[in-house]
Amino acid sequence: MSHFPSFIRSLFLTMILSFLAPILLIHGGLVSFVLVAHLPMLDTSGEICSHRILEFLAIFGNGQPWLGTVIIGTTFSLVGSLFDTYASFQHQRSS
Repeated sequence: MSHFPSFIRSLFLTMILSFLAPILLIHGGLVSFVLVAHLPMLDTSGEICSHRILEFLAIFGNGQPWLGTVIIGTTFSLVGSLFDTYASFQHQRSS
C-alpha cells in the first residue's frame, strides 16, 4: 500500500506531460509556419502549410481544429498512462 501514492503521482504527472507534449508540438509547428508566412519569399508556402495543419486537426475535431488538438492530446495522455501503469507493475513484479 505504500507504493500507491507514488504510483498515483507518477500516473498523474505522466498524463499531464503526455497531454501537453503533442499540443506544444502541434502549436509550435503552427506558429512556425505562421511566422514563415510573414517572410516575403516564403509567404505562400507558410500559409499553405499552416492551412494544412489546421485541416489535419479539423479531421480529428469534427471540423474544429481546437477540438482536434484536444482529442490528439487526450489520446496521447491515455497511451502514456497505460505505458506508465505497465512499467510500474513490471517494476513492482521484478522487485
